[in-house]
Amino acid sequence: AGGGGKGMKVVEDVSQLAEALASAQREAQSSFGDSRMLVEKYLLKPRHVEIQVFADQHGHCLYLNERDCSIQRRHQKVVEEAPAPGLSPELRRAMGEAAVRSAQAIGYVGAGTVEFLLDARGEFFFMEMNT
Repeated sequence: AGGGGKGMKVVEDVSQLAEALASAQREAQSSFGDSRMLVEKYLLKPRHVEIQVFADQHGHCLYLNERDCSIQRRHQKVVEEAPAPGLSPELRRAMGEAAVRSAQAIGYVGAGTVEFLLDARGEFFFMEMNT
């Protein structure tokens, strides 16, 4: 449904978990009519890097260059910079190949965007795919 950060809660201590989960479930039910939750690792100040993919009906898929969408306001992108600054060629290639594998894993056909979070150590995590 596209929540733009709705219901996101950061839990820094296990004692906060039950209330944060209950609060997020209430907000999800109210906003989307569904209280199911997805719990993820919290990354402190990650970069938001997106990669465009194109896939055909024959299983061929390729990626284009990435863009950095880290400058956001209220979880909405304000600036998209391409190519993403400061990525090594190896990291750029690894992220592109991961984007292709993600699209192929679901049999995707068409143009889409695979989004990753990139931490300070250069480790990236799949966030979502928009079609």
